[in-house]
Amino acid sequence: MNIGEIAKRAGVSRSTVSYALTGRRPVSEETKRRILAVIDELGYRPNAAARALKEGRTRTIGLVIPPAGQRLTDMQLGFVASVVDAAARADLDVLLSPSGGEHDRSFERVVTGRRVDGVILMEIRLEDDRVARLQASGLPFVGIGRTRHPEDMSWVDVDYEALIAKCVHHLAALGHRQLALVNRNAELVAAGYGPGHRAQAGFDRAIAERGLRGVQVCCGDDAQAGQSCLQQLLAEHPELTAIATINEAAVSGMYRALAEAGLTVPGDFSIAGVAARHWAENLHPPLTAADVPADEMGARAVELLIQRIADPATAHRHLLAAPPISLRSTTGPAPGHRRAI
Repeated sequence: MNIGEIAKRAGVSRSTVSYALTGRRPVSEETKRRILAVIDELGYRPNAAARALKEGRTRTIGLVIPPAGQRLTDMQLGFVASVVDAAARADLDVLLSPSGGEHDRSFERVVTGRRVDGVILMEIRLEDDRVARLQASGLPFVGIGRTRHPEDMSWVDVDYEALIAKCVHHLAALGHRQLALVNRNAELVAAGYGPGHRAQAGFDRAIAERGLRGVQVCCGDDAQAGQSCLQQLLAEHPELTAIATINEAAVSGMYRALAEAGLTVPGDFSIAGVAARHWAENLHPPLTAADVPADEMGARAVELLIQRIADPATAHRHLLAAPPISLRSTTGPAPGHRRAI
């Protein structure tokens, strides 16, 4: 059984059957019912599109990712993989769509094109036009990340403020008095990237609570940028003995800069951060970090979205993850502190 046979029995064109099954163009309710009656009469086992028509859904969710030209970090890839896996377990397809700049048309097609039943939105800014657009459209959505005032949306997020503060307190307990926060790239932070701003807030708070000296810098999201960033930090702030960071993609470059400067990790210099567990464990040396539970969070985002698709009026729900710091091989007593104790 194929579309041509269904069209012949229903007395419509092949394109009408196709439009009815895909939703790409409007088809009258009477025509849809006639097509479904033919499918039922002939015992046709409908494909995903036909099932979607019968259920009034596409059985596809959209995942809005950073622009395609940007290299996704290990953590971002973890979120993408976990969403795709969780959707597959729920018998859902995933439509990936980049957003930002020239990719805004793709995002708009996802919102208005009836291609998806709902959307998961990544890399959210404190003031995010995409969130406002989705709220105005009525399309169910869930954020991986949250805006400045996230009460009117469902989301899962990492508590970057609390976790960077934990990193600072951990380093302070080891005797470090001069610390730096290495953030994500300057353009992203200037645009209101939520994790970057919350990391800054956590760093400032913990530095003040501990009476430490701190400096904050933005860094490109790659190893070369990490190397250049740390070279500049060491030149301008030779008193530094430790770094807290949310820029996992730059960490390997920081290692290179320290080695070139003749500094050992953690003997002379310590690094702690927030990162994907797999990434942190496979660095050399393995990174002391709060391990982001991307698998759990992506699955939770899909679960929340399914709930909102089934009942858009359901109360918004939130998950804020604050995993403990996994002690590995990049933090140790500050130089001189070991002798002091």
